[in-house]
Amino acid sequence: MASQRQINVGGVLIGGGAPVAVQTMTKTETANLPETMAQIRRVAEAGADLVRVAVPRAEDVEALKTIVAQSPIPIIADIHFNHTLAIKAIEAGAHCVRLNPGNIGGPEKVAEVIKVAKAHGTPMRIGVNSGSLPAHLRDLEYSNPVEALVSAAVGFVELMEQLDFTDFKVSMKSTSVPNTIASNRLLSERIPYPLHLGITEAGTKWAGSLKSAVGLGTLLADGIGDTVRISLSTFHAEEEVKVAWEILKALKLRERGPVLIACPTCGRLQFDMDSVVNEVERRLEAYEDPIEVSVLGCGVNGIGEARHADFGISGAKDAGVVFAKGELIRKVKTENLVDALFEEIDKFYEAGRKVVFDDAESAAAKQWLAENEDMTADTPERRAAAEKAKADEEAAAAAAALEAASPTAGRRFSRT
Repeated sequence: MASQRQINVGGVLIGGGAPVAVQTMTKTETANLPETMAQIRRVAEAGADLVRVAVPRAEDVEALKTIVAQSPIPIIADIHFNHTLAIKAIEAGAHCVRLNPGNIGGPEKVAEVIKVAKAHGTPMRIGVNSGSLPAHLRDLEYSNPVEALVSAAVGFVELMEQLDFTDFKVSMKSTSVPNTIASNRLLSERIPYPLHLGITEAGTKWAGSLKSAVGLGTLLADGIGDTVRISLSTFHAEEEVKVAWEILKALKLRERGPVLIACPTCGRLQFDMDSVVNEVERRLEAYEDPIEVSVLGCGVNGIGEARHADFGISGAKDAGVVFAKGELIRKVKTENLVDALFEEIDKFYEAGRKVVFDDAESAAAKQWLAENEDMTADTPERRAAAEKAKADEEAAAAAAALEAASPTAGRRFSRT
């Protein structure tokens, strides 16, 4: 179930119906201000709503003061083991502090941090990872890892409530996708607080993105989760942000930039679609509007499958077409498809978001389509026509059968 409570992290609302927030974590040594600030600006440009920085030393706390002042997005201080650093991070102006109550030195140390957080109005992120459960849950972790995670999280929530502190979100992560899904489903039923989602230590960009998409996508599709972080083994934090956005865009939870649609290719492919798709994806990064753009490998039959796209190209060996909402704009040489696509997109914006058609060019494209169309291909249009014809035939047959079965069939009555 969706969280009922809402917190405010530096102006970013989390939970209570707010849009799912995207966050990441810097990969730099926090005290290295030039590198840290450069990465923060990159992730902000990529679409991060929040960014977390590690604060394991006093010099990192000192750097935090400058980072908070200069960052274009709210800063979360990541603290482990040393509750004093958590207090100093709050005093340095961190917009939120990430804390694992299980490794910070006990309830008394947690209470000291919460006292300062209350005084500064600083929200917290509390939670556990599968690799850092409290000692009393270690045995349960082996027999029932899901219940162990949920028990740890609920215990920390109860501690916060005992301290009369409710300005927090909860994270509960595992390296196991099934365990992450199951535990967050259970926790969402037991607490009203916002949930931060992630698959911890997910892996490489390829494998980690897939694991995150499956785990987080499943939960988000159920309405569970208020903020996400993709954890990838990469020094480029902006890559985590890009993956998070693709998950949210795929679920229609948020929009940011164009959506690229591309067919998986098959034996009918007659041009280097792989290079074309990569080029289109690269050039679309310059556009902020959430338009749908389609790249299809079948020169004539793919258009119907992407008639919902705002713009698209469909190519063959020597030529292809540019289209908008299924309507042909023009025919071009295959090697010019990408340039022609972006020319039409730019014309669209220059004309006030109106597709520009040239009657002669559209007619030429339609003529090419008619001359090259594969009449044996199973297109959506032909499939729909065949289904309609079959339905009409069955309806006619049923009507004839009903007529034949009528007790008055064949009779003729007249008045005398």
